[in-house]
Amino acid sequence: MKKIRQFANKKVLVLGLARSGEAAARLLAELGAIVTVNDGKAFAENPAAQSLLEEGIKVICGSHPLDLLDENFELLVKNPGIRYDNPMVVRALEKGIPVITEVELAYLVSEAAIIGITGSNGKTTTTTMIADILNAGGKKGILAGNIGFPASEVVRTAKSDDLLVMELSSFQLMGTKAFHPHIALITNLLPTHIDYHGTFADYAAAKWNIQKHMGPSDFLILNFNQDLAKEHAEKTQATVVPFSTKGKVDGAYLENGMLYFKGEAVMPADAVGVPGSHNLENALAAIAAAKLSGIANSAIEQSLSRFRGVKHRLQFLGDVNNVKFYNDSKSTNILATQKALSGFDNSRVILIAGGLDRGNEFDELVPDIEGLKKMILVGESAPRLKRAADKAGVSCLDAEDIRAAVKLAFAAAEPGDLILLSPANASWDMYQNFEVRGDEFIAAFNALKETSHG
Repeated sequence: MKKIRQFANKKVLVLGLARSGEAAARLLAELGAIVTVNDGKAFAENPAAQSLLEEGIKVICGSHPLDLLDENFELLVKNPGIRYDNPMVVRALEKGIPVITEVELAYLVSEAAIIGITGSNGKTTTTTMIADILNAGGKKGILAGNIGFPASEVVRTAKSDDLLVMELSSFQLMGTKAFHPHIALITNLLPTHIDYHGTFADYAAAKWNIQKHMGPSDFLILNFNQDLAKEHAEKTQATVVPFSTKGKVDGAYLENGMLYFKGEAVMPADAVGVPGSHNLENALAAIAAAKLSGIANSAIEQSLSRFRGVKHRLQFLGDVNNVKFYNDSKSTNILATQKALSGFDNSRVILIAGGLDRGNEFDELVPDIEGLKKMILVGESAPRLKRAADKAGVSCLDAEDIRAAVKLAFAAAEPGDLILLSPANASWDMYQNFEVRGDEFIAAFNALKETSHG
């Protein structure tokens, strides 16, 4: 870690804890800053705040008092989930206090080069693929950011020959001032998080911050399946490396069943260990990052052929009596479920779907679910999904929860079929988050496996 002095004896406010805030507070304290932490959760219920107080860091919990900002802070480090229209953030900006997120801190002290990955879909899968390939190829790729550990924690021990592979959200990238990855990757840009950003243009601009300080010696990997990416390619100082499943590009591409990089065959497309056209995009993006990092084709193929997905993201669990199970609980919208279904033969698929009712119909899903063997519906949105299933000519069963849905699906399955949890809905009507929902699916699969082996 670089022992920078720019925060020494400076008053810094860390707004919001969670893992990233806790890591930022500790890093700032180590760099000599005079740190105050402000978190909304009451102190008695806040182990992170209690731990920081024991280490001599000032903590104010239970509310966000605006007059706290009268204490002459020179910097505010905010949790990325806290919006810019939050009264504390608004007041700080009015007072001329710079506002950053903890990935900016991590960049400032990192000895390791950074590969930064952002986008609307596929970030976690692509980030994990890249780290796996780097490690298979003899380099140390360290997961950080939205997956793994907070970036400002990881950088404290990362060495100069390591590579930080950082998944970055639009929320994190809005809070960067000098952040400069050597390789940056945007998987795709789709309308999402508009409730936070206000407009798609503002959301895309936040993502585009990833390349703001990059130059010709840096590499920006873009998805040339999207016209928007081609337009953005004209607006960067970085060297653009495209990837595409739809045509030959001067980067990574799919041609005649092979994945190529700049004219060199890397591996067969059907050797990638996870299904779906979107995962070929993710694999091509990962190949570009790996080749730019000097990784051999043999290590790339070895890693991608063994890759079985990230938990809750089209994760292959295994099979019971030759019925395969895929956990795609992270598919909380229609597009994600469409992408999941694209990798399979519908006639062998039993789809478990449903969740929070946001008032939308599912007509755009109809072409994608045509020919499904069966659908098992859960949650508030089940009646709306039933209407789509009727239009597609697919028979449905209702289940009270995911465990019950798995039992119904397995009873309807025959050898060679697969059961796919890809809900097309958020989980909050029944489960705390998509992870809890996916964990219940995994538990139900494990119970079936145990019974079948009994």
